[in-house]
Amino acid sequence: MSQSSSVVAAVSGGKWCKGIYQGSGFGFAIGLVYNRAFYLRTHKALTKRSQGNVVIVFDQVQKSYQVGGRAIPALHPTSMTIDTGEVFGIVGHSGAGKSTLVRLINLLEPPTGGRILIDDENITGYNASELRAFRRKVGMIFQHFNLLSSKTVADNIAFPMKLAGIYSRTEIRDRVDELLKRVSLVDQANKYPSQLSGGQKQRVGIARALACRPTILLCDEATSALDPQTTQSVLKLLADINRELGLTIVLITHEMDVVRRVCDRVAVMDAGEVVEMGAVSDVFLHPKHPTTRDFVFESESIDHEEMQQDLQHAKGRILRLTFRGESTYTPLLGSVARESGVDFSILSGRIDHIKDTPYGQLTLSLVGGNLDTAMQAFEAADVHVEVLR
Repeated sequence: MSQSSSVVAAVSGGKWCKGIYQGSGFGFAIGLVYNRAFYLRTHKALTKRSQGNVVIVFDQVQKSYQVGGRAIPALHPTSMTIDTGEVFGIVGHSGAGKSTLVRLINLLEPPTGGRILIDDENITGYNASELRAFRRKVGMIFQHFNLLSSKTVADNIAFPMKLAGIYSRTEIRDRVDELLKRVSLVDQANKYPSQLSGGQKQRVGIARALACRPTILLCDEATSALDPQTTQSVLKLLADINRELGLTIVLITHEMDVVRRVCDRVAVMDAGEVVEMGAVSDVFLHPKHPTTRDFVFESESIDHEEMQQDLQHAKGRILRLTFRGESTYTPLLGSVARESGVDFSILSGRIDHIKDTPYGQLTLSLVGGNLDTAMQAFEAADVHVEVLR
């Protein structure tokens, strides 16, 4: 599927008709054929909550492309679940397969094998009409915004609702006004994309993705084209949307810092495989796979080789302590030193937040005294202790 047709499918549900709108360097084919009855039925199915609180299920899903007569795998057989209302991050370097995985969720890319279930319905068995209706309830935000350059901000937001053919003019106007307020662009309603900053363009993209009241929001590198300050404002907006509307958000990125700030769980991808998956706090603070460790070191601007050289000069036992929640601020080191008689040097440390939870990590060298007593005191205080040497 070409970039043009992918964007149309994601925004409009994949309908086609006579007529071209010029936008951002590519044409949009637009259609107005729609099955109202199935749309309403799909909307009801997607807004219900499954017993296990799971909204997305990948069951041995795989994807490959035919190149020169050979099947080139982009995603190896993958099984995973995404819970209702969570922000799920997918992180990986370019070519890792993360974009392929997220485009499988709304079937912009059909899987080569396996099943994809949304609220217990196997969407890989949908016919064309069912698929168009389903896509209405899965909003998508793009890295490069993909706005219609010939349309105003308000018209870009209204675009999916007009295509749906089931909303009155009053409903569209009211919804656009509501979304302009939500993304703080009321005073930009009549401007065109060329008159907006990158952050404003992405806010229009977010509002457009929310127009038809989706229950799932897919974010394909939504902050990669933005500067750090704008990235933070967009991430805050996504977090507010998740909290206030209860949307399930699937966010792909190559930046671990983005995952740390907004995601509940994360999958790390490498060469078409999910190599590590879990709660962000576990994956971020205690990475197991080399790819994950590389991402964490990059996000913390840590030179791994330089760190290893520094540790060689330290004396005694070397520990990494991880604090979470309120224990992050507990004055623990002094009391442990007094109880155990150990002396310690702080080799490195940081305090930050994973989403709304504070955490801290300290790397210490301990000499003298009773090291076992010191380690037991740390563990008794609910501090995770990792022996580095």
